Amino acid sequence: MYFEPSYGLGRPDTYRPAYEAAWVAEPEASTEPRLPRQGRADGAPAPGGRAEARRAARRKRTTERPDPLRRLLPQALVVAFLAGGTSAFVANDKAIELSVDGKPRTLHTFADDVSGLLADEGVEVGAHDVVAPVPGATLASGDEVAVHYGRPVHLTLDGHRRKVWTTAHTVDEALRQLGVRAEGAYLSTSRSRRIGRDGLTLDVRTERTVTIMADGRARTIRTNAASVREAVEEAGITLHGQDTTSVEPGSFPRDGQTITVMRITGSKEVRDEPIPFEVRRTQDPSLFRGTEVVERAGQPGARRVTYALRTVNGVKQKPRRVESEVVREPRAQLVKVGTKPPPTSADGADDLNWSGLAACESGGRPGAVDPSGTYGGLYQFDTRTWHALGGSGRPQDASAAEQTRRAKKLYVRRGASPWPHCGGRLRG
Repeated sequence: MYFEPSYGLGRPDTYRPAYEAAWVAEPEASTEPRLPRQGRADGAPAPGGRAEARRAARRKRTTERPDPLRRLLPQALVVAFLAGGTSAFVANDKAIELSVDGKPRTLHTFADDVSGLLADEGVEVGAHDVVAPVPGATLASGDEVAVHYGRPVHLTLDGHRRKVWTTAHTVDEALRQLGVRAEGAYLSTSRSRRIGRDGLTLDVRTERTVTIMADGRARTIRTNAASVREAVEEAGITLHGQDTTSVEPGSFPRDGQTITVMRITGSKEVRDEPIPFEVRRTQDPSLFRGTEVVERAGQPGARRVTYALRTVNGVKQKPRRVESEVVREPRAQLVKVGTKPPPTSADGADDLNWSGLAACESGGRPGAVDPSGTYGGLYQFDTRTWHALGGSGRPQDASAAEQTRRAKKLYVRRGASPWPHCGGRLRG
């Protein structure tokens, strides 16, 4: 570094320009011969002697010496410029504490905001990561920046599955962050287990209040059971045989739920049930229209059915059919149906075998009555039909001739159909 000489500070000025030193040491040569200095006659120095030469040299040096302020000004400007640059450099440098996923460190940065700081430090953040202050926030020296990485958790909470993200480092912290009540809960892993960046699978069953009705008693318990069956067992209730619960035993018990235990006893019962026969009708042109004659009587079949009988908490339930087996097939009934037009008057019915019909229907007795009391007379009229034919009272109380006359009238209307079993005797 270059130092200027000090002036007026009490120290001798030792600086001499080279040209001045040379001038003093070696006076300019003269072409004239040098003679010894002569003194004055009175002994005083001769005018223009050595002292005069020194004074002349000092005057010349003072005249040619530069102004100290003028020499110091350029250097002061350089120093001021360097000082200003250093101040700007120091102002842009910031001391920041950066914590990445719980690991803090102090660093210096020229970044203006959080985004620039993270980019300079190579810290990448995703959609589920948390940065505080938020990216883009302005930085100042002494600020603290924290980055918390998100971790996926495949959570099954009380039977409901979902995927959540957390910045917690342990299961216990994650439960608090997610607002899950962990007191008395079942956890599939330890609360102190650390959660890596790849996350984990977690099953949580919180404690619930469940009321169980069994054998006439109500039991209320606090449980974190995974199924209704487990909750029933925790209540000290044992299911036997066909016993079950009012809700599916494998379902998840809900908070405040009431579960009823159903004591079931069961047995089986076998019953023989008839199978109805079908009726097959064929047309017969020899029979008057409206006349039907059974050619072969039908026979019902038989079916053996097994029923399950249940009693639930002492109450009998409706039998439930569990098995069926045909023991005998039914036999169809064959019926002939007349298609011949009936006669237009009673005269056309005179030639029919009415005595044969009467013998078949009532054994030829005018006052005959069937065991049910519904039909009476030779031709077994019912009271309504008898009145529709113009008769009065009961048919069995009328004379045989009146009964025959009204029977012929009925035949003209409906043919032999009123006598399905004996109508064929009219032609025989």
